[in-house]
Amino acid sequence: MSDSEPIIRLEAVSFTYPGEGKILDGLNLTLNRGQRIGLMGPNGSGKTSLFHLIMGLLVPDGGTIRIFGEKVGAEDDFLSVRRRIGLLFQDSDDQLFSPTVIEDVAFGPLNLGKSRDEAVAVARKTMHNLGLEGFEQRLTHKLSGGEKRLVSLATVLAMEPEVLLLDEPTNGLDEKTQAKIQDILTHIDLSYIIISHDFDFLEETTDAIFLIDNGKILTDAEVKVHRHAHAHPHGGVPHEHD
Repeated sequence: MSDSEPIIRLEAVSFTYPGEGKILDGLNLTLNRGQRIGLMGPNGSGKTSLFHLIMGLLVPDGGTIRIFGEKVGAEDDFLSVRRRIGLLFQDSDDQLFSPTVIEDVAFGPLNLGKSRDEAVAVARKTMHNLGLEGFEQRLTHKLSGGEKRLVSLATVLAMEPEVLLLDEPTNGLDEKTQAKIQDILTHIDLSYIIISHDFDFLEETTDAIFLIDNGKILTDAEVKVHRHAHAHPHGGVPHEHD
């Protein structure tokens, strides 16, 4: 793909869970190279489903998904996508399945064809960058919630992705761990989309914040509700401050 080609483009994408109403209804979304997008919306609005559609974990009812300039639809189409896009699941326990931290973080590089020594080296480097030195032999099921979140992020970054999809990366974390993840994302040189209910976190880590509502994505310009008077770059998105 050329540098001007969008990394991810969804056009008129719809999705319905069996027995439920339509979750996504003609949704359009574009992520360009170098862009950092925040995505907000109420529970059940389809934010996580959107990520799973991009990764081929769900199949849309209609519309077109293009990733790295190629139309994707069949399972084989997504094998390359999953090598190049890193997905951080909302629940860390869905990401971690090996007995020890080093095994979990090295699993991705091993799966990408690196040797055992190469995979462990990448895992150690990634853990160092996230401040996880000394965690190598820790048992993953005994980690705290914040530690699991950092290790989950390490498993994604160890695969050296070109793009990140981060589903509620700071949900339920203490302020120290939230600040650490915010610092990591602020300094990382990757395009990404972050789902979060934390407006202030998104304001610090993204270039634009979109709202998903009634199965579609609204931009700042389309969202009119705002409950208090002050100026900031994402003033069009309804939000609260503590």
